[in-house]
Amino acid sequence: MTNPEIAIVMLCLFIVLVLLGFPIAFTLLAMGVAFGYYAYYQGGIETFSDIFSNNIFYLLNQNTYSVMENDTLVAIPLFLFMGYVVERANIVSKLFFSLQMAARNLPGSMAIAALITCAVFSTASGIVGAVVTLMGLLAFPAMASANYNKEFAAGVICAGGTLGILIPPSIMLIVYAAIAELSPLRLYAAAVFPGLILAGLYIVYVIVRVYINPSLAPKPKEEDVPPKAQIYMDLLISFVPLTVLIALVLGSILGGLATPAEAAAMGALGGLVLAAIYRSLSWQKVKESVFLTAKATAMVCWLFVGSWTFASIFSYLGGHDIIKDWVLGMNLEPWQFLVIAQMIIFFLGWPLEWSEILIIFVPIFLPMLETFGVNPYFFAMLVALNLQTSFLTPPMAMSAYYLKGVLRDQIELMEIFRGIMPYLGIVIFSMVLMYQFPGIALWFPDYLFGVYIP
Repeated sequence: MTNPEIAIVMLCLFIVLVLLGFPIAFTLLAMGVAFGYYAYYQGGIETFSDIFSNNIFYLLNQNTYSVMENDTLVAIPLFLFMGYVVERANIVSKLFFSLQMAARNLPGSMAIAALITCAVFSTASGIVGAVVTLMGLLAFPAMASANYNKEFAAGVICAGGTLGILIPPSIMLIVYAAIAELSPLRLYAAAVFPGLILAGLYIVYVIVRVYINPSLAPKPKEEDVPPKAQIYMDLLISFVPLTVLIALVLGSILGGLATPAEAAAMGALGGLVLAAIYRSLSWQKVKESVFLTAKATAMVCWLFVGSWTFASIFSYLGGHDIIKDWVLGMNLEPWQFLVIAQMIIFFLGWPLEWSEILIIFVPIFLPMLETFGVNPYFFAMLVALNLQTSFLTPPMAMSAYYLKGVLRDQIELMEIFRGIMPYLGIVIFSMVLMYQFPGIALWFPDYLFGVYIP
């Protein structure tokens, strides 16, 4: 039965429950089943077995099966495994300290090294929580001992860690491709330059701010700097193998030589080889990586089942239609539509994570893209940039909570929030920049695969 009012109540209740701290995946699942039972209810319950004859249970079963058989989503556990293996091989720590020494003459050298390390590790894992947590344990104590401002250091780590959902091979882009039925190859190609530009803007901001206020990030002492030959040798040893692995994975995808799942499998194997080369491969670390991969994959799978069930019922009740009719009824220009859509996604990032926004709300806007003449890959990149803010916007800035979780009493949550505020402005600026110059997102995929024709 179509009942848009019930759909809006369903949505509002979900947001309230999330803010109260209920687990997101199972809240989505429970609400989807509860409201779906109402939506599909046809009466006539005479026996106990009739209770389970409601179509919501068939929908739940089908959604679960669809998640398990989705070929695109197969890449997720493989990329996760690659990231966890690389994390446990101590490659990232070697890379961070080598970059720190190599950039020692730049203002905020340690912060720059942290940002570059975050960007590189993000491409190897795509796991925001893992990047922020590892860099919080690795880079923050080093910056604190070097008398870096705590808010400044926290902002660098939180902002750098979120690059993992934008820079390929991003798990978020795999999910987006499955939802919007777009080519993951084109999405990866479209994300390369926006991701690099955003990382570059972060680095420029750090350099300029430290140049203006050197007390934020004191320069390293000369006695702590090893000889140049050793610096560059360490950098070569730590940087090149990881870069080659990432280049092979992305190159095989963008070159059409492998699907994301096949490239992820190659990356997982490459991660094991790298760990063996660095003599960091042990049975215990492999078991830990497998366990964490299974744990994260199970969470992602249940999140998808819950989100798709919730989104299906929300749409069946008429929730998508009422929002679509409201937007189309305003007779907007294309740029006005893009601004409103991105503002809605931005504000949804306050209480929700990127996965719920993608699965529940982005499908509302997808059918409107053709009406307003918006390239779906360009829209996807605006969304991908915008979703950076879902990790940086209080009160649900998950990157801040990841960092607080590992630093505990070393820093207050409000200090982390203040530290990440400038990076929100940089993300918004990058979105405006890409809107003015769409080629930032569209030139590379058009060059590789030809001009997109709807």
